[in-house]
Amino acid sequence: MAGLVGVALGAGALGAGAPAQAAAGQRVKVTGEVIDSWCYLTEIMYPEGTAHHQCALWCAAGGIPVGILADDGTVYTVLKIEGDSTSNANPKVLEIQSRRVTVEGDLYARDGINYLLIDRVVDDQGIVKLTHDDYGIQPFGE
Repeated sequence: MAGLVGVALGAGALGAGAPAQAAAGQRVKVTGEVIDSWCYLTEIMYPEGTAHHQCALWCAAGGIPVGILADDGTVYTVLKIEGDSTSNANPKVLEIQSRRVTVEGDLYARDGINYLLIDRVVDDQGIVKLTHDDYGIQPFGE
C-alpha cells in the first residue's frame, strides 16, 4: 500500500511541476457598454447608462474591474486597455465608463469568464443609454 501511495504522489508531483501552457488569445472586436462589474453582477442597483454613471466612475477609480456588456449580452472583464499596465483607476477606463464603445483586442476565456486585453478603442459613441429618468441618479448625484 505504501508503495502505491508513493507512486501516486510521485506521479502527481511530476504533473504539478510541469509548466502551464499559456492560452493563446483570440482577436476580437466587441461593441457594447462599458460597465461597473460589481453592480452589474451583484444587481445591487441598476447598473447601466446615465443612472449608474457616477457610481461606475467611483467604482472604477477605486479599483473595481470594469467590463464591457456586449450587444449580444456577453460580459467581458477588461484586464488591460491601450498599452497601460493596469485597468484599475486608469484614466482611459474612467474616460470611457458607461459609454458605448467598439474595441479591438485579445480575448482569453477560462472557466466561463471572458477576459479582454484591449489594444484600442475603435469607436466611442459616448453615453447613449439614458436611464436617469427611469431610475434616478445612483447613488452619488442628483
